[in-house]
Amino acid sequence: MDKKLVGYITTGYPDKDFTIDLALSLGENGVDSLELGIPFSDPVADGPVIEAANYIALENGFRFKDVLDVSRAVAPRVDTLWMGYFNPFYQFGMENALREANDLGVSGMIIPDVPHEEARAYAEAFRKHNVANISFVAPTDTDERIATVVENAEKFIYLVAYAGITGAGKSEDLTETVASIRRHTDTPVYVGFGVNEKTAKEKAKGVDGVIVGSAFINILLREDLTLSEKINHCCSAARTIKDLING
Repeated sequence: MDKKLVGYITTGYPDKDFTIDLALSLGENGVDSLELGIPFSDPVADGPVIEAANYIALENGFRFKDVLDVSRAVAPRVDTLWMGYFNPFYQFGMENALREANDLGVSGMIIPDVPHEEARAYAEAFRKHNVANISFVAPTDTDERIATVVENAEKFIYLVAYAGITGAGKSEDLTETVASIRRHTDTPVYVGFGVNEKTAKEKAKGVDGVIVGSAFINILLREDLTLSEKINHCCSAARTIKDLING
C-alpha cells in the first residue's frame, strides 16, 4: 500500500486566496491529506520557519473564519485537517469549531498543546461531530504511555520524530517507538518533524506516511519567487517526496 503524504501550510499566508490555490494544487501533486495551519502568536511546537509564516498571516489580518472559507473551497477535493493551538479553538468555541468542521467536511484536528489527558474532556464532542482528534506519540514516551495514548486513536498517529520543535532537522531512532505503537493499535503511523526531500526516504522507513510542513513553508517564505513560482516549487517538492517515500 502506498505511503501517505500529509502536507502542512499556514492558512492566510500570505492571504486566503493563495492558500486555496496552493492547497488544491498540492492535492493534485501527491499530497493525500492537508493540514490547514491556524496562525497563532505563540506556536510553541513550531520552529522559526512556521512561526514566521504565522506572524505574517496574523499581521495580514487572519481571522478564524478564514480557515472556514478555505476549508469550504478545499475540503470537498482534498482530505483536510485543521492544525492549531488550543487558544483559537477555545476563543471560537470548541463545540462551534467541531460543528463547523463536520459541516465543511474537515476530517480531523491536530492540537499539539492539549495533552492526552485534557483531550478526554472533548472526546464525546469529537465523536458526535465525526471529527478525529489526532493523537501524538513522542520517542520519549514509555510503552505504557503509548498504550494509553493510542488506545482510541483515529485516522492516524502523529509520531514526533524527535523531542523539540518542527524544522530542527534532528534525527532519532524511532524503531522501538514504532514497534510499541504497533503492539497496541492498527491505526496508521505518520512521522513528522524534519521531513524534507533529503530526509523523507529514511524517515518513512517502518511507518505508513510522513508529515511535511517546514519544507513547504521555507519555499513560501522565499522573496525571490512569485506566488505562482512558490506553488510550482511546493508541488515539485511534494511529488519528489511522494516518490521517495514509495521508492
